[in-house]
Amino acid sequence: MTNLRESLTQVRERIERACRAAGRPSGSVGLLAVSKTVGVDRVRAAADLGQRAFGENYLQEGLAKQDGLADLGLEWHFIGPVQSNKTRDLALHFDWVHGVDRLRIAQRLSEARNPARDPLQVCVQVNISGETRKSGCAPDDAPALCEAIAALPGLRLRGLMAIPAPAGCADDARAPYRRLRELFDRIRAAGTPLDTISAGMTDDLEAAIAEGSTLVRVGTALFGKRNST
Repeated sequence: MTNLRESLTQVRERIERACRAAGRPSGSVGLLAVSKTVGVDRVRAAADLGQRAFGENYLQEGLAKQDGLADLGLEWHFIGPVQSNKTRDLALHFDWVHGVDRLRIAQRLSEARNPARDPLQVCVQVNISGETRKSGCAPDDAPALCEAIAALPGLRLRGLMAIPAPAGCADDARAPYRRLRELFDRIRAAGTPLDTISAGMTDDLEAAIAEGSTLVRVGTALFGKRNST
């Protein structure tokens, strides 16, 4: 618990320092704790320290943790690639889905969402670095995709998500996040309401915050190096 407390404090301090350096208000960037491969006891410990939002990459692992931690009322984000055969379970059991990159995926999530629940919060994943093996829609396709998703029932389009290619220096790290924020601004200016940029991880959260990220996804800095799966 002591190490986790220290890690959580350090990450929150990094976020606040990055906000100050960027001239942004305190509290303007949220922390999503990436808990994939992390045991239920560690997630519960983080929740006891005030962390409420957790991100999972693997459906079955995430569902098992939700069952084991149902008494805590946590907010669950799915941040892995979204496969068509997983959409029903994602729509039924998660609060957010970050990796939507095709209209058909969004349509399936919309169809499966229980209308008695709050809308499923959705981010469109953008392949901002143009990597051939990475998920995400092309930046040029994002405006039309966002407009179409915003009209679907059972979903609330929140914003954009990206995982840029690793960068060699600070300036290089900021460049893709700048492109993401410019795309975000362009989509909003065209009339599609967005309020979230899900970007930045342990190694580059400062660069992402400098360029406008509102939600950083941090795992290693909180829980340590992940076990292999």
